[in-house]
Amino acid sequence: MPSRLTALVLDAHNPLRVAQFWAGILGRDVVTDPRGALLPGSDTQVGLRFVPSPTTKVGLNRTHLHLTSTSPADQQATVAHALRLGGSHVDVGQLPEEGHVVLADPEGNELCVIEPGNRFLAGCGFLGEVACTGTRDVGLFWAEALGWPLVWDQDEETAVQSPLGGTKVAWGGPPVPPKQGRNRQRFELDLVDGDLETEVDRLVALGATRLGEVEDGAVELTDTDGIEFRLG
Repeated sequence: MPSRLTALVLDAHNPLRVAQFWAGILGRDVVTDPRGALLPGSDTQVGLRFVPSPTTKVGLNRTHLHLTSTSPADQQATVAHALRLGGSHVDVGQLPEEGHVVLADPEGNELCVIEPGNRFLAGCGFLGEVACTGTRDVGLFWAEALGWPLVWDQDEETAVQSPLGGTKVAWGGPPVPPKQGRNRQRFELDLVDGDLETEVDRLVALGATRLGEVEDGAVELTDTDGIEFRLG
């Protein structure tokens, strides 16, 4: 495809601090640049970028990350490691009988450490899922935009995954709360082939809306749910 998903971008008051937390969790290096702090991904694991923003987190994030486990001991080790790095337990309404553990990073961004044996995330790697609030239509949009197979489409829930496997990106379906202001988590795409304007036109034809140019000649758009993303 002409563009690829490079990273999930998260707004942060202290980008380097949050990036260091996630680098410790994921075992990745932090690369700093004028835009913030990047944890590069791979062909099968989504990257993370943390950018400075004065905005304050209100309520639950529309997007959070799921980490996988190979055994109960492995799950507890990941939880303990996250707490040592500055994470915390958080209550989002999970039930006692549910097997996953809900935590937050140092700036309150939710994450789940998933119990072992989860079939949906089997073979997805440690960063198993980017879990998003969104409609079925936006899942269909991203499948076409990225050229990733639709690996789940049931009860208004959708998920896509790179043809090479790895991290899934999923949308939970209704009810979808109304978007309020600029989203604090959004996707970053890199152009890998062809012309930027041609790729923008392709995405617009799929249902995206162009917002305008941003730094470094990149273009900001919104997907079919109105969530911002960057193409550069």
